[in-house]
Amino acid sequence: MNSKKNQLQAFERLLTIMDELREKCPWDKKQTIQTLRHLTIEETYELGDAILDNNLNEVKKELGDLLLHIVFYAKIGSETNDFDIADVCNEICDKLIHRHPHIYSNVVVADEEEVKQNWEKLKLKEGKKSVLEGVPKSLPALVKASRIQDKVKGVGFDWEELHQVWDKVQEELEELQVEVQEGNQDKIEAEFGDVLFSMINYARFLNINPEDALERTNKKFIKRFQYLESKAGELGKPLKDMTLAEMDVFWEEAKKL
Repeated sequence: MNSKKNQLQAFERLLTIMDELREKCPWDKKQTIQTLRHLTIEETYELGDAILDNNLNEVKKELGDLLLHIVFYAKIGSETNDFDIADVCNEICDKLIHRHPHIYSNVVVADEEEVKQNWEKLKLKEGKKSVLEGVPKSLPALVKASRIQDKVKGVGFDWEELHQVWDKVQEELEELQVEVQEGNQDKIEAEFGDVLFSMINYARFLNINPEDALERTNKKFIKRFQYLESKAGELGKPLKDMTLAEMDVFWEEAKKL
């Protein structure tokens, strides 16, 4: 691996290239913090895909793309004299030192869980009125539910036993069924949301990331359905003209691959 000196040289090289692009490239010159936002989100999802695929070469490339965005934002900030890359680095360094008193001070912790609890307590002392302030509003709902549950757990608001969480899942399923029978669409949606929230909570107790689990199922379904499409194509028969029984034959084949 590269030495610390080489790592710093590589980072300096990126900063220099960013300066040159901002000065000379017509596209780069036009970008603002606002125009970069959706591109940054896209790059983050691409990194997520590479991580799920466990493709470390792609992870390396996508990390580079994200790092470029961070440097780009900092460059724009320096042009308006609001902040530069040194400010960004120092800000996160100061935060890490402050949030890790068990490393940089005399606080003693027993395990990872106490570290998380101290983290949330420190954030409240920093002026946050709620432990949930740090959950981005624009997060996808499933990811947001996970983060909400992690946050409140950090201040002790949590179930104690796994069976309690499963009991809650079953309770929410029963409530959903009642509303389905009643036929009130608004209440059905509300109860369905409660079921999903409780399942995400259950996943947390099983040490499963629900987003990763669902994406794994998505990929599995796509692979099997595309196999079905290819087999239908070999027969020269559109899927819409096939019976469910005919499609199920190929679906079962796909499950064995």
